[in-house]
Amino acid sequence: MTTCEEVDCESEAAVELHIPWDADRLVCAAHARVWVQKDGVVPEPLDGHEDEWP
Repeated sequence: MTTCEEVDCESEAAVELHIPWDADRLVCAAHARVWVQKDGVVPEPLDGHEDEWP
């Protein structure tokens, strides 16, 4: 199990975010929903977590 890379979040990572101006990061579905609101951020569900990401 990989933990979300956001500060103070202990949820399991479900999505890899490709962020053009920063390093890629693994985050939980809740944080991914916030990040994808920003232009250029591309989400990719992690294997086994496809049902957590629309």
